[in-house]
Amino acid sequence: MPKDRSFLFRVREALPNLHPAEKRLAEFVCDFPGELASYSAQELAALAHVSKATVTRFIQRLGYKTYEEARRHARAERQTGSRLFLASSADAASVQSVEAHIAQGIANLEATFISIPDSQIEAAAEAILHARKVWVVGFRSSHPFASYLQWQLTQVIEDIVAIPGSGQTLGEHFVSLRENDIVVVFAMRRRIAQMDSILEQIRRSKADLLYITDEGAPFETAAGWHFQCQTLAPGPLFNHTSVMALCHLLITRCFEKAGIEGRKRLRDIEALNESLEEL
Repeated sequence: MPKDRSFLFRVREALPNLHPAEKRLAEFVCDFPGELASYSAQELAALAHVSKATVTRFIQRLGYKTYEEARRHARAERQTGSRLFLASSADAASVQSVEAHIAQGIANLEATFISIPDSQIEAAAEAILHARKVWVVGFRSSHPFASYLQWQLTQVIEDIVAIPGSGQTLGEHFVSLRENDIVVVFAMRRRIAQMDSILEQIRRSKADLLYITDEGAPFETAAGWHFQCQTLAPGPLFNHTSVMALCHLLITRCFEKAGIEGRKRLRDIEALNESLEEL
Protein backbone atom coordinates (compact mmCIF):
# COMPACT_ATOMS: atom_id res chain seq x y z
CA MET A 1 0.00 0.00 0.00
CA PRO A 2 1.41 3.47 -0.88
CA LYS A 3 3.09 5.20 2.05
CA ASP A 4 1.35 8.52 1.38
CA ARG A 5 -2.14 7.12 1.98
CA SER A 6 -3.74 8.57 5.10
CA PHE A 7 -4.53 6.34 8.07
CA LEU A 8 -8.28 6.71 7.55
CA PHE A 9 -7.95 6.02 3.82
CA ARG A 10 -6.31 2.69 4.63
CA VAL A 11 -9.10 1.78 7.05
CA ARG A 12 -11.88 2.66 4.63
CA GLU A 13 -10.20 0.85 1.75
CA ALA A 14 -9.82 -2.33 3.80
CA LEU A 15 -13.32 -2.20 5.34
CA PRO A 16 -15.28 -4.22 2.71
CA ASN A 17 -12.91 -7.22 2.95
CA LEU A 18 -12.61 -7.54 6.72
CA HIS A 19 -13.93 -10.35 8.92
CA PRO A 20 -16.88 -9.39 11.20
CA ALA A 21 -14.84 -8.62 14.34
CA GLU A 22 -12.24 -6.69 12.32
CA LYS A 23 -15.03 -4.84 10.54
CA ARG A 24 -16.55 -3.82 13.87
CA LEU A 25 -13.15 -2.53 14.95
CA ALA A 26 -12.66 -0.68 11.63
CA GLU A 27 -16.05 1.05 11.94
CA PHE A 28 -15.20 2.08 15.48
CA VAL A 29 -11.83 3.46 14.36
CA CYS A 30 -13.45 5.36 11.46
CA ASP A 31 -15.77 7.08 13.95
CA PHE A 32 -13.09 7.67 16.59
CA PRO A 33 -9.61 7.46 15.02
CA GLY A 34 -8.20 9.50 17.86
CA GLU A 35 -8.72 6.52 20.15
CA LEU A 36 -5.99 4.60 18.32
CA ALA A 37 -3.69 7.61 18.56
CA SER A 38 -4.24 7.81 22.31
CA TYR A 39 -4.54 4.24 23.57
CA SER A 40 -2.61 0.98 23.64
CA ALA A 41 -3.73 -2.04 21.61
CA GLN A 42 -5.25 -3.60 24.73
CA GLU A 43 -7.18 -0.45 25.57
CA LEU A 44 -8.43 -0.08 21.99
CA ALA A 45 -9.59 -3.72 21.99
CA ALA A 46 -11.61 -3.07 25.15
CA LEU A 47 -13.19 0.10 23.74
CA ALA A 48 -14.21 -1.65 20.49
CA HIS A 49 -15.26 -4.87 22.28
CA VAL A 50 -12.86 -7.09 20.32
CA SER A 51 -9.83 -9.18 21.27
CA LYS A 52 -6.27 -7.89 21.23
CA ALA A 53 -5.52 -10.50 18.53
CA THR A 54 -8.20 -8.87 16.36
CA VAL A 55 -6.49 -5.52 16.78
CA THR A 56 -3.15 -7.06 15.73
CA ARG A 57 -4.64 -8.69 12.60
CA PHE A 58 -6.48 -5.51 11.72
CA ILE A 59 -3.32 -3.38 11.93
CA GLN A 60 -1.42 -5.83 9.71
CA ARG A 61 -4.22 -5.79 7.12
CA LEU A 62 -3.77 -2.02 6.92
CA GLY A 63 -0.13 -2.51 5.94
CA TYR A 64 1.54 -1.60 9.22
CA LYS A 65 4.23 -3.77 10.77
CA THR A 66 3.32 -2.88 14.34
CA TYR A 67 0.57 -1.21 16.33
CA GLU A 68 3.00 1.54 17.31
CA GLU A 69 3.66 2.34 13.64
CA ALA A 70 -0.08 2.69 13.03
CA ARG A 71 -0.44 4.84 16.14
CA ARG A 72 2.34 7.18 15.01
CA HIS A 73 0.60 7.56 11.63
CA ALA A 74 -2.72 8.32 13.35
CA ARG A 75 -1.04 10.87 15.63
CA ALA A 76 0.50 12.62 12.62
CA GLU A 77 -2.86 12.69 10.88
CA ARG A 78 -4.48 14.19 13.97
CA GLN A 79 -2.37 17.31 13.33
CA THR A 80 -4.37 17.99 10.14
CA GLY A 81 -7.19 19.26 12.36
CA SER A 82 -9.89 16.73 11.53
CA ARG A 83 -12.59 16.78 14.19
CA LEU A 84 -12.78 12.98 13.87
CA PHE A 85 -9.41 12.76 15.62
CA LEU A 86 -10.54 15.07 18.42
CA ALA A 87 -13.76 13.19 19.21
CA SER A 88 -13.81 10.25 21.60
CA SER A 89 -16.24 7.40 22.19
CA ALA A 90 -16.90 8.81 25.67
CA ASP A 91 -17.93 12.16 24.15
CA ALA A 92 -20.37 10.41 21.81
CA ALA A 93 -22.17 8.87 24.76
CA SER A 94 -22.85 12.24 26.41
CA VAL A 95 -24.79 15.38 25.55
CA GLN A 96 -23.10 18.67 26.33
CA SER A 97 -25.27 21.28 28.04
CA VAL A 98 -26.23 24.58 26.45
CA GLU A 99 -24.29 26.26 29.25
CA ALA A 100 -21.14 24.35 28.27
CA HIS A 101 -21.41 25.55 24.67
CA ILE A 102 -22.03 29.15 25.74
CA ALA A 103 -19.15 29.07 28.21
CA GLN A 104 -16.78 27.73 25.55
CA GLY A 105 -17.90 30.39 23.08
CA ILE A 106 -17.18 33.11 25.62
CA ALA A 107 -13.79 31.56 26.44
CA ASN A 108 -12.96 31.46 22.72
CA LEU A 109 -13.82 35.15 22.35
CA GLU A 110 -11.68 36.13 25.32
CA ALA A 111 -8.69 34.03 24.23
CA THR A 112 -8.90 35.35 20.67
CA PHE A 113 -9.08 39.04 21.41
CA ILE A 114 -6.50 38.96 24.19
CA SER A 115 -4.02 37.89 21.50
CA ILE A 116 -4.97 40.64 19.02
CA PRO A 117 -3.90 44.19 19.97
CA ASP A 118 -6.32 47.02 19.16
CA SER A 119 -3.58 48.61 17.07
CA GLN A 120 -3.54 45.62 14.71
CA ILE A 121 -7.31 45.78 14.20
CA GLU A 122 -7.01 49.50 13.46
CA ALA A 123 -4.13 48.99 11.04
CA ALA A 124 -5.88 46.15 9.20
CA ALA A 125 -9.07 48.19 8.82
CA GLU A 126 -7.05 51.15 7.54
CA ALA A 127 -5.30 48.94 4.98
CA ILE A 128 -8.60 47.48 3.78
CA LEU A 129 -10.09 50.95 3.30
CA HIS A 130 -7.13 52.34 1.36
CA ALA A 131 -6.22 49.34 -0.78
CA ARG A 132 -6.50 49.60 -4.55
CA LYS A 133 -8.57 46.40 -4.41
CA VAL A 134 -9.59 43.97 -1.67
CA TRP A 135 -9.57 40.24 -2.45
CA VAL A 136 -11.21 37.82 -0.03
CA VAL A 137 -10.39 34.10 -0.17
CA GLY A 138 -11.88 31.15 1.71
CA PHE A 139 -12.43 27.46 1.05
CA ARG A 140 -14.52 24.78 2.77
CA SER A 141 -15.57 26.00 6.25
CA SER A 142 -13.81 29.30 5.55
CA HIS A 143 -15.94 30.07 2.49
CA PRO A 144 -18.97 31.43 4.41
CA PHE A 145 -16.75 33.83 6.36
CA ALA A 146 -15.13 35.11 3.17
CA SER A 147 -18.55 35.63 1.58
CA TYR A 148 -19.90 37.37 4.69
CA LEU A 149 -16.94 39.76 4.97
CA GLN A 150 -17.13 40.64 1.27
CA TRP A 151 -20.91 41.13 1.40
CA GLN A 152 -20.80 43.46 4.39
CA LEU A 153 -17.77 45.46 3.25
CA THR A 154 -19.32 46.03 -0.19
CA GLN A 155 -21.51 48.58 1.60
CA VAL A 156 -18.47 50.72 2.36
CA ILE A 157 -15.77 49.60 -0.12
CA GLU A 158 -16.28 49.84 -3.87
CA ASP A 159 -13.64 47.43 -5.14
CA ILE A 160 -13.87 44.19 -3.16
CA VAL A 161 -14.40 40.66 -4.45
CA ALA A 162 -14.63 37.16 -2.95
CA ILE A 163 -12.66 34.66 -5.04
CA PRO A 164 -12.80 32.29 -6.75
CA GLY A 165 -16.39 32.44 -7.93
CA SER A 166 -18.33 29.49 -9.28
CA GLY A 167 -16.47 27.96 -12.24
CA GLN A 168 -13.47 30.25 -11.75
CA THR A 169 -9.84 29.57 -10.86
CA LEU A 170 -7.64 31.55 -8.50
CA GLY A 171 -5.17 32.11 -11.33
CA GLU A 172 -7.76 34.14 -13.23
CA HIS A 173 -7.81 36.57 -10.30
CA PHE A 174 -4.28 36.36 -8.93
CA VAL A 175 -2.90 37.50 -12.27
CA SER A 176 -4.31 40.93 -11.35
CA LEU A 177 -2.82 41.18 -7.83
CA ARG A 178 -0.86 44.39 -7.27
CA GLU A 179 1.46 45.69 -4.58
CA ASN A 180 -1.13 48.11 -3.18
CA ASP A 181 -3.86 45.45 -2.90
CA ILE A 182 -4.83 43.51 0.21
CA VAL A 183 -5.79 39.83 0.26
CA VAL A 184 -7.87 38.59 3.18
CA VAL A 185 -7.40 34.83 3.48
CA PHE A 186 -9.61 32.76 5.79
CA ALA A 187 -7.93 29.42 6.48
CA MET A 188 -9.81 27.61 9.20
CA ARG A 189 -8.98 23.94 9.61
CA ARG A 190 -9.02 21.80 7.77
CA ARG A 191 -7.03 23.83 5.30
CA ILE A 192 -6.84 22.82 1.66
CA ALA A 193 -3.62 21.22 0.43
CA GLN A 194 -2.84 24.19 -1.85
CA MET A 195 -2.85 26.79 0.96
CA ASP A 196 0.95 27.07 1.14
CA SER A 197 1.10 27.66 -2.62
CA ILE A 198 -1.63 30.29 -2.37
CA LEU A 199 0.25 32.16 0.37
CA GLU A 200 3.47 31.97 -1.61
CA GLN A 201 1.76 33.49 -4.66
CA ILE A 202 0.41 36.34 -2.54
CA ARG A 203 3.93 36.96 -1.20
CA ARG A 204 5.31 37.13 -4.73
CA SER A 205 2.66 39.66 -5.74
CA LYS A 206 3.74 41.94 -2.84
CA ALA A 207 0.09 42.52 -1.96
CA ASP A 208 -0.67 42.89 1.76
CA LEU A 209 -1.94 39.73 3.45
CA LEU A 210 -4.49 39.59 6.25
CA TYR A 211 -4.46 35.94 7.36
CA ILE A 212 -7.30 34.69 9.57
CA THR A 213 -6.98 31.15 10.94
CA ASP A 214 -7.78 28.93 13.90
CA GLU A 215 -5.36 28.69 16.82
CA GLY A 216 -3.64 25.62 15.38
CA ALA A 217 -2.24 27.19 12.22
CA PRO A 218 1.52 27.89 12.09
CA PHE A 219 2.15 31.61 12.46
CA GLU A 220 2.58 33.25 9.04
CA THR A 221 5.48 35.65 9.47
CA ALA A 222 5.11 37.05 5.95
CA ALA A 223 1.56 38.26 6.63
CA GLY A 224 0.93 41.88 7.46
CA TRP A 225 -1.54 40.57 10.03
CA HIS A 226 -2.20 37.04 11.24
CA PHE A 227 -5.24 36.81 13.50
CA GLN A 228 -5.62 33.42 15.19
CA CYS A 229 -9.13 32.61 16.41
CA GLN A 230 -9.73 30.04 19.13
CA THR A 231 -12.23 27.41 17.96
CA LEU A 232 -12.44 24.93 20.84
CA ALA A 233 -15.80 23.26 21.44
CA PRO A 234 -17.33 20.75 23.85
CA GLY A 235 -18.93 18.85 20.97
CA PRO A 236 -17.64 17.20 17.78
CA LEU A 237 -17.57 20.40 15.68
CA PHE A 238 -15.40 23.50 15.84
CA ASN A 239 -16.87 26.62 17.44
CA HIS A 240 -16.44 29.59 15.07
CA THR A 241 -17.95 32.26 17.34
CA SER A 242 -14.67 34.17 17.52
CA VAL A 243 -14.25 34.18 13.73
CA MET A 244 -17.62 35.86 13.20
CA ALA A 245 -16.89 38.32 16.00
CA LEU A 246 -13.58 39.24 14.35
CA CYS A 247 -15.35 39.78 11.02
CA HIS A 248 -17.90 42.03 12.72
CA LEU A 249 -15.18 44.07 14.43
CA LEU A 250 -13.20 44.58 11.21
CA ILE A 251 -16.34 45.57 9.29
CA THR A 252 -17.42 48.02 12.02
CA ARG A 253 -13.97 49.62 12.16
CA CYS A 254 -14.02 50.07 8.38
CA PHE A 255 -17.43 51.79 8.56
CA GLU A 256 -16.22 54.08 11.34
CA LYS A 257 -13.03 55.01 9.49
CA ALA A 258 -14.87 55.59 6.19
CA GLY A 259 -16.62 58.55 7.79
CA ILE A 260 -18.76 60.79 5.59
CA GLU A 261 -17.89 58.95 2.36
CA GLY A 262 -18.89 55.64 3.87
CA ARG A 263 -22.23 56.98 5.11
CA LYS A 264 -22.93 58.53 1.70
CA ARG A 265 -22.28 55.21 -0.06
CA LEU A 266 -24.59 53.44 2.36
CA ARG A 267 -27.34 56.05 1.81
CA ASP A 268 -26.99 55.66 -1.95
CA ILE A 269 -27.26 51.87 -1.67
CA GLU A 270 -30.42 52.16 0.42
CA ALA A 271 -31.92 54.63 -2.06
CA LEU A 272 -31.23 52.26 -4.96
CA ASN A 273 -32.65 49.31 -3.06
CA GLU A 274 -35.84 51.26 -2.53
CA SER A 275 -36.12 52.50 -6.14
CA LEU A 276 -35.49 49.00 -7.51
CA GLU A 277 -37.95 47.51 -5.02
CA GLU A 278 -35.52 44.68 -4.25
CA LEU A 279 -36.19 44.60 -0.53
